[in-house]
Amino acid sequence: MSENLLENVHEDLPDPTPSGKTIVTRGKYSYYHYNCDGFQDAGWGCGYRTLQSMCSWVRNCKENPSPDVPTITNIQETLVSLNDKPASFLGSKEWIGALEVFYTVDSLYDVSCKIVHIPSNGDVKKYVSLLKQYLEEYGGFIMMGGDVDASSKGIAGVHIAGNDAYLLVVDPHFVSKSGEITREEIQGKKFVKWQHTSEFLDSSFYNLCLPLQKGPQMS
Repeated sequence: MSENLLENVHEDLPDPTPSGKTIVTRGKYSYYHYNCDGFQDAGWGCGYRTLQSMCSWVRNCKENPSPDVPTITNIQETLVSLNDKPASFLGSKEWIGALEVFYTVDSLYDVSCKIVHIPSNGDVKKYVSLLKQYLEEYGGFIMMGGDVDASSKGIAGVHIAGNDAYLLVVDPHFVSKSGEITREEIQGKKFVKWQHTSEFLDSSFYNLCLPLQKGPQMS
């Protein structure tokens, strides 16, 4: 399913400031987004798509890259089999969040995850040093979800410049109107972007899921 998907859609995106320190995901991930595999999930599938991007990164870090990246149906079946969801969850349009991402990655790939909770009015900027440390040690692809800001997104890097901090957002809400898409299109339409920490909603809490799988070392 992933052979036609773009990889590492953040590459070649300019840093948000000319100075400062940038740390990004190490290794390769595929960019999963709404309807990318012909499955119509626009409006509710963003958590699943971010999870799929994370699964693709985890697989690419393993010597034995099985199983395949799960479909949305596979994800729902996994969560039901774990007794996290009732049987009625199968075939539904129910959203998933950071805990369901954790359960799925742990179950399918035997990779544990760290959950980081940012309370409402908790200031995302205060957690940038934690994300920097994680990216330096693991280099993973992070899932971020919330309540008021309910749009799931991937986080593939941080940029710190003095008192300013940015997160590298990989947004799965893109819907292609043609078969062929490019990294330039995704970046130009801001589905991959640097987002200043002040632009995250104070009224929303955020949960982040950090896979504890180490990516390849920098050459």
